[in-house]
Amino acid sequence: MARAVILAGGKGTRLRPYTVSLPKPLMPIVDTPILEIIVRQLARSGFERLSFAVNHQADILRAYFGDGSKWGVEIDYSLETQALGTMAPLRLIHDLPENFLVMNGDILTDMDYGSFYRRHVEDGCLFTVSATERQQKIDYGVLRVKESGELRDFEEKPSIPYLVSMGIYCLRRSVVDEIPENQSYGFDNLVLQFLASKQTIAVRQHTGYWLDIGRPEDYQKATDDWPELSKALSL
Repeated sequence: MARAVILAGGKGTRLRPYTVSLPKPLMPIVDTPILEIIVRQLARSGFERLSFAVNHQADILRAYFGDGSKWGVEIDYSLETQALGTMAPLRLIHDLPENFLVMNGDILTDMDYGSFYRRHVEDGCLFTVSATERQQKIDYGVLRVKESGELRDFEEKPSIPYLVSMGIYCLRRSVVDEIPENQSYGFDNLVLQFLASKQTIAVRQHTGYWLDIGRPEDYQKATDDWPELSKALSL
């Protein structure tokens, strides 16, 4: 049974005032909450059991999604009594399978979650991170200078590509044992810990659509993009 843990306990402070009375995962993309879109995608990708890591306004999320039967999945809830970051909530879930997917509950993407999960399992990875490319626009003319102090190259207002984490990961259960209990511990902490101990982190790049709706401008873009994206996803 493929299992996914969805991190849905944040307060959505960057989206206020929208999130004063509504949990961020229930923010509607046109007429469908972002978390419902994720649930539909996961169900279609073969994930049969979903665990929601909840905290802020947990009762509203539980009332909306119930046991998940409406979407053909089994949904359970893990309640945080304090803010634990993105990775420490996993220590509260005691029946995780050998491999599982973890993701933020505010992501709009056309990524195939099932394929991402299966590759993680087939490759025998401990920790797999999904990534996508972004461009950083430089508003100045960039000088590249030789050690002698002479100009070697010049580029006017270049765009520099870089990879960012999509907030979607696959983990082996043994990784959870490395996460400290009863304290905030995030993705950044886990990555730095892996790098320090020279453990391998697999990175899989996604070249399609991805958006984190955490900021008002990104939420508006997601709303604008959804009519076409929903057709492509057949949702």
